[in-house]
Amino acid sequence: GWLFDSKTADLRVGIKKKSKVPGVMITQFIETLPEGKSHPDFTRKPIALTIQEGKFAFFKAIVIGDPAPTVTWSRNNGDVSDTSRYQTKYDPNSNEHTFEMPNVKPDQADTYKCFAVNEFGQAVVTVVLNVIEVGYKKAKAQAQAVENGEENFKTVLKRKSKVRPKSEQPERKDGEIDPKFWELLLSADKKDYERICAEYGVTDFRWMLKKLNEMKQEREEEQAAFVRNLSNLRPIQTNADGTASFELDMDLIDLNSSVYIYKDGVMVQYSREEGEKMKHSLKQIGRKYVFSVKDLMPDDAGLYQLDVEDVNMFSTEFKVPMVDFLVKIQEVKAKEREDAVFECVLSNPFSKILWFGKNMPLEQGDKYDIEVSDDKLIHRLVVKDCMVVDKGIYSACAGIKSCNAWLVVEADKEAPQGKKSARKTTRAGGSGIDLQKVAQEQQVKLEKEREERKEQIKIAKEAAPPPPPPETPAAPPPPAPKEVVPEPKAEGKKGCWKCTLMTRGHDHKRLDKETYEPVITCGLSDIYALRGKPAELIVTLNIDCDGVWFKDGEPLSPDSVSITKDGTTHKLAIRSCTDDDSGVYRFVAGELSTQGKVTVGDVPEFDPDDLHKFSKPVIVRVGQNAAFKMPFAPQESLVVSWFKDGTEIKDGGGVKIVKEPNHSRLLFRDCLRTDAGEIKIQLKNPFGAVEATSKLIVLDRPGPPEGPVETVETTSSVIEIKWNPPKDDGGSPVTNYIIERQHARQSLWTKLGDVTADKTSFRDRNVTHGKKYNYRIYAENPEGISDPLETADSIMAGVMILSGPPGAPTVVSASKTCINLTWTPPEDDRGVPIIGYQLEKRKKDTNQWIALNAVNEPIEDVKYACKDVTEGAEYEFRVSAINESGAGDPSPPSAMVCAKNPNMRPCFKDPEDFIVVRAGNSVRVKINYEAEPPPEITWLKDDEPISPWINVINSEGMSQLVIPSSKRSDSAVYTIIAKNSVGQASFDIEVRVTDEPKSPGPVELEQTVHGRVLVSWAPSPDQELDDRLYYVVSQRDSNNRLWKTVADRLSTTTYTANNILPGTEYHFRVYAKNDMGLSDPSQSPTWGVNSNRVPIATNGVNSVDINFERPPSILVPLKVHTPPKGYQLYMTCAVRGCPTPTVSWFLNDICINSDKNYYITNSFGVCSLYILRVRQKDSGEYKVVAFNSLGQAECSTKLIVRGKMNLRGHFIYKGMFDTIFLQEIFCFAPFPPQIKVTALFFLLRFSGETNTIWRMNEEGSCFHGE
Repeated sequence: GWLFDSKTADLRVGIKKKSKVPGVMITQFIETLPEGKSHPDFTRKPIALTIQEGKFAFFKAIVIGDPAPTVTWSRNNGDVSDTSRYQTKYDPNSNEHTFEMPNVKPDQADTYKCFAVNEFGQAVVTVVLNVIEVGYKKAKAQAQAVENGEENFKTVLKRKSKVRPKSEQPERKDGEIDPKFWELLLSADKKDYERICAEYGVTDFRWMLKKLNEMKQEREEEQAAFVRNLSNLRPIQTNADGTASFELDMDLIDLNSSVYIYKDGVMVQYSREEGEKMKHSLKQIGRKYVFSVKDLMPDDAGLYQLDVEDVNMFSTEFKVPMVDFLVKIQEVKAKEREDAVFECVLSNPFSKILWFGKNMPLEQGDKYDIEVSDDKLIHRLVVKDCMVVDKGIYSACAGIKSCNAWLVVEADKEAPQGKKSARKTTRAGGSGIDLQKVAQEQQVKLEKEREERKEQIKIAKEAAPPPPPPETPAAPPPPAPKEVVPEPKAEGKKGCWKCTLMTRGHDHKRLDKETYEPVITCGLSDIYALRGKPAELIVTLNIDCDGVWFKDGEPLSPDSVSITKDGTTHKLAIRSCTDDDSGVYRFVAGELSTQGKVTVGDVPEFDPDDLHKFSKPVIVRVGQNAAFKMPFAPQESLVVSWFKDGTEIKDGGGVKIVKEPNHSRLLFRDCLRTDAGEIKIQLKNPFGAVEATSKLIVLDRPGPPEGPVETVETTSSVIEIKWNPPKDDGGSPVTNYIIERQHARQSLWTKLGDVTADKTSFRDRNVTHGKKYNYRIYAENPEGISDPLETADSIMAGVMILSGPPGAPTVVSASKTCINLTWTPPEDDRGVPIIGYQLEKRKKDTNQWIALNAVNEPIEDVKYACKDVTEGAEYEFRVSAINESGAGDPSPPSAMVCAKNPNMRPCFKDPEDFIVVRAGNSVRVKINYEAEPPPEITWLKDDEPISPWINVINSEGMSQLVIPSSKRSDSAVYTIIAKNSVGQASFDIEVRVTDEPKSPGPVELEQTVHGRVLVSWAPSPDQELDDRLYYVVSQRDSNNRLWKTVADRLSTTTYTANNILPGTEYHFRVYAKNDMGLSDPSQSPTWGVNSNRVPIATNGVNSVDINFERPPSILVPLKVHTPPKGYQLYMTCAVRGCPTPTVSWFLNDICINSDKNYYITNSFGVCSLYILRVRQKDSGEYKVVAFNSLGQAECSTKLIVRGKMNLRGHFIYKGMFDTIFLQEIFCFAPFPPQIKVTALFFLLRFSGETNTIWRMNEEGSCFHGE
């Protein structure tokens, strides 16, 4: 498209662009934007506002664009040039444009537009301002009615249903408000308050709002007993499918609560099932309730209410206007990118109808234009820039009537393939008939109907026809005067009105034939004559004929009035009007007659004393009330009006107007400066008007001095500034100005002094050369001190002295996220102290230097960590010294540095070296590492390449080995090797894949000694596969049916049960257990009274005492254990002896019986040692010593805790190599005999342990060193 620029008188390209912010219309003036430039756009658009009259209204917007756009504001119906009512501001810190309206008035309610324009385009957004008018109670009668209304409403609120059926409605008293009014307000949005009040004739908004708040609080307390939350109340409205519905979101406390629907107080039956044929339905979708009425009829209008139990939740009024479609919308066939038009004609004027497209409501915007004719009969919908997706059914709804039609969009076959076709300027559709003609005919019909209704009303009001005048010989009264239709027209000040009267029933041809029939061409009308002034009554006929004048039915004689005839003109003149001249005057000529009423009176007058008193100005301070009162004589038909600066003042907001028969009062509450001005009262009646003028002066502190502040002179010792007087002196003259000063980059303001009102300049002599200062000036009058006027920029004393360049920045370190720099101070600071530095960077292959800090935020140190870098990019830096005058010359640039990590050999971060996984589950081994450049990752299984089905996932800083479905054969030591150009590192991870163990073999019982039973079993099949498998034995006897564990962590396949009593049955269960859990038990045979008893052969020989004493012996020795670090450990052995030996545990020949890190038990000779988490220092030789009075026995084993040792350093040996770097050693092994180690010191580090220095001797064994 093209735009015409009225300023330059040329055409511009107008390309529509889409904004990210909805509702913003963007037009680009050129087809291709230069690099780095952009058209204007809104990042924050103004928000629609509804506000009470007299409040502070404002809109805010944030715009972007390069170059910076110019922002202007406008309104649809009026201008915004009055700075006292409209103020435009801009905040450079927040980039906000503000449009302010202090003390907003109802006439400022309008649609406003915000324009952002630069040389490449413009952006426009619209916003609506709604102003709620506020009024007062008008008279005592209304106040009494309000009191009565309050009492009645308290009674209404106690009822179950707030609105009663018509049959039950009590007769309302005069001034009592319909209960529907309050029910609608309780559910209405605030923007609808004014409309509802106007419909029900409520003008006292303050009383209404106060009463409404009380009722809302009471209603919410009632609703809280049944609902948790009530929201999204949508009033009833018609839909595209010909139904009407309202909806709300309601969270019921009790889902079984009853929901009722009322219409005008009468309960409505409804259906909850979809598809029912009932007229009313209530559907529930979650928390949303939707009430619908179908097959709409005029009787469906009324007040609909939704109640839960006996409490009202929502009220809405459905109005059915009497309107129909004279011309319905027709089907439209449009081509792609062409506009489509639907249009219709209504039977009655309708300000706005509802348009729907594919059952979705349509609104005025970029896509749709909704047009209404001046007579509100013709309505159009324009679908702009039609696309194929726009096709469908479109509907128009007016009240309960609707019509619909199809929109068919044909694809543009002429458009280039793969490209969008050009926008078309043609329109498709329409009704195909002359809608204007149909609308005019309907307008004439409506006008005729209105006239007929007026005539009927007039006839009904007339009690009887006027009496005919009495018969006179000169002019006998006509038996049936013909009716004339007057058309009043004022003429001069003599009280004469000319009217053209035509006899009804004559057409043009008949007048031509009957030329001599008399016709009144100018008749009489009602006039108002001033007392003591002349008045005239004139009647004009088409032919010369005589007539008679009557007054109040009596004929008039020439003695009392002057009656003259000049051809076809008959004139009655009253020389000096008196009260007796008032009456109804009638002129009769044959069968024709015309009459008019003459009323004699005076123009309103003021008493001179009252006028003098009123003319004195009223002087008040801001926030005080101002009152004007003017008495006058009571008169009929007297209209009293108040004006301020020529504009009529309306009652409401902060203004109160009281009109009594003998006086009128005007009250301004909480006066503002904008209330000051000329106040005028006007008394007007039909005879004329009179005015009295006064003045309202509102005193306040002055406004700020007018800027900007000008610098008259600046030297090393003096700064002189100048300003302008304030635009508003606050109603009283300014007495003096106060000047304050602030050092730049400081927060303290100091008063320098003040000057008289006739001086608007100041010389500051207490300044330091090279320093910058800020100034602010206050205006003072008897009412107070104004807001300050500040200098826009700091003012320097004398010539600017900048520091010399610092040393070139030096790169300390660099990584991919940060570059650390340092520099040296400048050699020459030129006598001005340096307060900081400004650092700049430049990317390679660019010419732009970018500041890393602002001048007012200096870097106080000579080093800086620059984190605003891109990985892999190269930068150079320069630095400038900052003093009071600003930033000095920049330093030479630094060397180019690349933002990347320094080279380093691979290093693993906190890896795990032992993992246990259940067979069948996936194995995931995650290893994090650090290395630069990125290393090559290799995984090995038992020092062999891994299988193809094992997945390896490598990412930056991490490598992951994944076995999707593990098997026992996957148990192994996996090694990760990371290698780059700097070096390599490796790490071993032991992965153990296991499963729940299989049950042990058959269990056998054997009694070897009286009271003891040997329990033995075959090993579990998994014992050979799992070196961490052990056994658990449970026992149950006939005296106790509960199983209890009698042995745990057995590494052997035998167990000796003690305290076996004769006559009792025993049962045993043996479980195999590993890291995954217990196996199924193996059940022993029952050990009973006669089972496996050891025979006792007496052979008739008496028993003799046998000595069982024996020295200690080891039945089951300790095993060697090699657990991983952090794992739990059990050591067990079996000891016997009589008497029972004492058992002691030793670690490296140190007794550990009392060490709390070890849990030691002795159960009938089974000795156990338990370590919860194995540590590195737990490694060593463990020994068990059992002794009694007959001797001692001992056994020992070694515990080796597996843990990776990172050995870093180097050693020197004699041989063919010069240096060997130790990378990883996992065990202490002698060096090969061909390598002779002369001296070796290295650092041994275990995870979680303190660093220790070790020394290795020539044989390769390690011992602790310094």
